[in-house]
Amino acid sequence: MRTSIATVSLAGTLPEKLRAAATAGFDAVEVFEPDLVTCPLRPAQIRTLAADLGLRIALYQPFRNPDDTDPGVVAGVRERLRRKSELVRELGCDLMLVCSSVHPGAVRDDEELAAQLARLADTAADAGVRLAYEALAWGTHVNDYRHGARVVQLADHPALGTCVDSFHVLSRGDDPDDVAGLEKLFFYQVADAPPLGMDVLPLSRHHRLFPGQGSFDLPRFHRAVLAAGYDGPVSLEVFNDLYRQADPARTAVDGLRSLRLLGDRTAAEPTAAPEPTGWEFVEVATSPEGSDAVTALLSRLGFTRTGTHRRGEVDLWTNGQVRVVLNRRPTTERAKLTSLGLRVGQPQALADRARDLLAPVVHRPVGPGEAEIPSLIAPDGTWLQFCGTGPDWLGDFLPTPGRPASGPRLLGVDHVALPQPFAGFDSAGLFLTAVLGLGAGEVSEIAAPDGLVRSRALQTPDGAVRIALNVGPTTATLRGRPLTSGHVAFGTDDALVAAQEFAAAGGEVLPVPDNYYDDLGARFGLDPQFCDALRHRGVLYDRDESGGELLHFFARAVSREFFVEVLERRGGYSGFGAANTPVRLAAQRTAPAE
Repeated sequence: MRTSIATVSLAGTLPEKLRAAATAGFDAVEVFEPDLVTCPLRPAQIRTLAADLGLRIALYQPFRNPDDTDPGVVAGVRERLRRKSELVRELGCDLMLVCSSVHPGAVRDDEELAAQLARLADTAADAGVRLAYEALAWGTHVNDYRHGARVVQLADHPALGTCVDSFHVLSRGDDPDDVAGLEKLFFYQVADAPPLGMDVLPLSRHHRLFPGQGSFDLPRFHRAVLAAGYDGPVSLEVFNDLYRQADPARTAVDGLRSLRLLGDRTAAEPTAAPEPTGWEFVEVATSPEGSDAVTALLSRLGFTRTGTHRRGEVDLWTNGQVRVVLNRRPTTERAKLTSLGLRVGQPQALADRARDLLAPVVHRPVGPGEAEIPSLIAPDGTWLQFCGTGPDWLGDFLPTPGRPASGPRLLGVDHVALPQPFAGFDSAGLFLTAVLGLGAGEVSEIAAPDGLVRSRALQTPDGAVRIALNVGPTTATLRGRPLTSGHVAFGTDDALVAAQEFAAAGGEVLPVPDNYYDDLGARFGLDPQFCDALRHRGVLYDRDESGGELLHFFARAVSREFFVEVLERRGGYSGFGAANTPVRLAAQRTAPAE
């Protein structure tokens, strides 16, 4: 697959966009006209810069409103195209995108439209340029790719072909399979989009996404394009307000990662990527000021300090087969979830796949006799460490005698939640989908006291590994409130007993208002005695459409970046208790434990 990206998909000046695309590893770019118009470099200089960076300029775009019912306007359009064609050649490019018209004077007779396009193709060909005609989803007369292809066929000009864009096809709900029958397919653009209930034009201009981040069936679309015999570059054209404000280097990496994932999913023999099969540990980093609070919390949750690392300052805490690594090396964070240890059958194979998908690999210092754990860094800075199915990494810890703790019995890590910067939400989701093979759920928005929280859960098919991504309101961040702190949720077989044992060990359950329990009983018709038991222990409750139940409670946060949840799933409940999130968020407005 040869890869390309439209400069409109990236932030910065045109030279900055070219450098970002080249550094990420793209083969080519589409130059968006406003990027060139605002650039002080002349087209020939842009051509030289792109060549020096190893980039080909595959397309110049867009040429808008190519047809008109007014003969006087038609002459002006042809002169405009002549001048643009000369510019395209100066850029070192031979292909220009022509969009279907969106004005009231657009030609509605296909034969006349084809004739006008053929005359434009004559003009372009004189300069050595070809035209790729694209049916915009909101075009006045031509808004369907099949209609656009028929007009191109009627024009019957060697310098006129079709551009097909996944957004303009799939946003209308059109069947993409007919793409396989297209002839003279000159260019292929691809973009994803979320399932937002809005008009296609604002969706296109503000909310497009990279492949794998939205809801379109892009593998099906991509296979249809390849079946048409297309052998040019696959080009990302993604209009997104956040991308055009973010670091262009990072956005370009996300874009290329998405194309590599798309290519793998549509390959004749897709890569059999190893997936994580469970949790080996979670790591919490703590400062000297926060260490006592974290160790007290772990003790009250039934964890015992069972090992210390050979090189010191890192301890292993266990509750049965549940492991928490406590990192006491110098940090500015009072307590923060910093690393996830995932159980993988083939750790190195997964690390190699991650490298192919442009994931930054961590080269950990490994002392004599210590286990080599392939590791990488997620976009938010969290380490992902791939542990084999054997206990090799546990040998890095020297046993420490300790007394068994008196807290609740835990079954394992149920899920972790990672806070994300607003502009990094989609990037993190793509990373976890591509690198770990996690399936992504729908994005949900939850009302919090200080604004909306966006959330998306990703997980393996069997639910053995679940990771939730959350973005909190800006106002909460500015006020230093822990509304979207990272947290780990531990599973138990009896949440009511676990809450009671946690409290008996000195733990502090996050308080829940009585109003919540009054509403809970009314909503679900709960037995009053059961509801009182929930109320007495500070346990929250949820029930899904299939009758599955969730019982969970939260410990008071030990820092503004970290807290703990304990939960029990009954009857196949697979959610995350989103209905209870506003209650938890409101309770966490108070300061964390000191």
